[in-house]
Amino acid sequence: MDNLQPEQPISENNETTENFNKPSHYGADDIQVLEGLEPVRVRPAMYIGSTGESGLHHLVFEVVDNSIDEALAGICTQVDVTIHKDDSITVVDNGRGIPTDIVPGENKSGVEVVMTILHAGGKFGGSGYKVSGGLHGVGVSCVNALSERLEVTVYRDGRISKMAFERGKVVEPLTDLGPTDKRGTKVWFKPDNQIFSETKYQYEILSERLRELAFLNKGIKITLKDERGDGTEDVFHYEGGIVQFVSHLNQNKEPLHEQVIYIDVKKDGIETEIAFQWNKSYSEDIYSFANNINTREGGSHLLGFKSALTRVINKYVREKKLLKEKESNFSGEDVREGLTAVISVKLPNPQFEGQTKTKLGNPEIKNIVESIIDEKFGIFLEETPDTGKVIFEKSLSASKARDAAKKARDDVRRKGLLDKMSSLPGKLADCSEKDPSKCELYIVEGDSAGGSAKQGRDRHYQAILPLRGKVLNVQRVRTSEALKNEEIRTLITALGTGIDEDFDISKLRYDKIIIMTDADVDGAHIRTLILTFFYHFMRELIMTGHVYIAQPPLFKLKKNKNEKYAYSDSERDSIINELGDNVLIQRYKGLGEMNPEQLWETTMDPANRFMKQVSLHDKFVADEIFHTLMGDDPKLRRAFIESHASKVKNLDI
Repeated sequence: MDNLQPEQPISENNETTENFNKPSHYGADDIQVLEGLEPVRVRPAMYIGSTGESGLHHLVFEVVDNSIDEALAGICTQVDVTIHKDDSITVVDNGRGIPTDIVPGENKSGVEVVMTILHAGGKFGGSGYKVSGGLHGVGVSCVNALSERLEVTVYRDGRISKMAFERGKVVEPLTDLGPTDKRGTKVWFKPDNQIFSETKYQYEILSERLRELAFLNKGIKITLKDERGDGTEDVFHYEGGIVQFVSHLNQNKEPLHEQVIYIDVKKDGIETEIAFQWNKSYSEDIYSFANNINTREGGSHLLGFKSALTRVINKYVREKKLLKEKESNFSGEDVREGLTAVISVKLPNPQFEGQTKTKLGNPEIKNIVESIIDEKFGIFLEETPDTGKVIFEKSLSASKARDAAKKARDDVRRKGLLDKMSSLPGKLADCSEKDPSKCELYIVEGDSAGGSAKQGRDRHYQAILPLRGKVLNVQRVRTSEALKNEEIRTLITALGTGIDEDFDISKLRYDKIIIMTDADVDGAHIRTLILTFFYHFMRELIMTGHVYIAQPPLFKLKKNKNEKYAYSDSERDSIINELGDNVLIQRYKGLGEMNPEQLWETTMDPANRFMKQVSLHDKFVADEIFHTLMGDDPKLRRAFIESHASKVKNLDI
């Protein structure tokens, strides 16, 4: 696919290089000073991550986090969140209420300062909050800046006060509305459609985070009400806290021991809560939090837990002579197979690495967590030998499987080196481009579609890997069994990253990995099996946005010489209305039904194609769905299908 070359080099702003290099005026009058909340409106993604779906929901979480900080202070016991019919949001709590008196040196009320000044709040020292999550102090002021309108009502010191803003600017000053016997803060806001391309809230995204906060702060009651549609409402209230969290995470799995192990230690202003339980699955699911913030990248608290857990279990099995002297100690992977754990620390001065606050850096926390696990878990094993034996047997089984998996990985690695020139070309039609950042890999279902894709592609940067039959369901097997499957081995070798501890994303051979299957039930099943493989063995590819799903057209519509493609029923109907009567409609059920030119034009040409990028909003939900749909229990799948059947829009029989 050759492109015409311009006569002169073109710069990114479409100026010629000659004009771009000419000096231009640059003086003091070119310097722009952004005051107040203007920086947030000019560069919103710097403050909330994006102006897409995640940023929209982040607004709610910023307001709720302020209420949770009141709970951490021992004041707030209830938070109510409401999604209104116009997708505006109300958050109400029964905390102390934002201070309404004048802030020294600002000549403004506490409400106005908190709502209009970045890095302002009670979390930067003093006695306002000993522990809090929103440490950057930009949260609620950012919500204000990015809202078409925001109203805050404060119930404090026996009085009601109200203030209103539009796009971050005061439009109604703080006004006393009379006496009250209530306390707390109510914030109503409507996201600004000048900032957000989509302002429709997803109930599931909000409910998962609010449920998580209720688990992490035992006793607090959080309600979520949706005034749209059928008026869905949930109440999240867990007196058992993270013990119930672990039970919730394990609800669709078979625990190996009945009791969830729970440790809660408060010392020197730091609270450490840990709950964990083993189950019969082969996955390791550990979730760590610091001041209610999900530390997805782990950190010192997670390191302390892992190292101490391995040490305590090895010490226990040696003392009880469950392992023979000549047998090696269990590895960390061995003892954590089938483990579900929640680690929550609450501390006055957390050090988060990076603006995203996804990794806890406080070095002292590692030692604290290690000493707690050494003492408390060691005592637990001594007092409950039956559970200790179950953990030993699970670890021993995992150790044997790990040895088998290592041999299988070595075999894959060895074959990748020895048979690279002879085995890969048989399935993989590689591209000629050597820069991975410019390359794409299409994983295609079947030889027929693979043949069309190979002929229709741009051979310079598009590679094709056809898979025969359905990929092994890796949810149900250990790594050693998965690596015996030919299609799995081919995928691993083609991508080049390795898996598990061998995984190295820098060795990825393609920037985009595109799953392209038929638009029918079988195609959807194959796509799910491939996604299950990526989720279990190469999750970082999903986390970093490398995995996509191709969207082939569902229909071809033709009238005379006019041909058009439709990717949905509604688009089909629109085209029919446009073309008039006597339209010939072809329903595509297989990629093989399209010739190479059609497949390129509709599904592979970057100028015309539609693709969905696979993302991971919530690991808890993803784990639950994969276990439900791809696990061993058919009853779970049946229940899921029955509860979601009414939402199905397209189903091929």
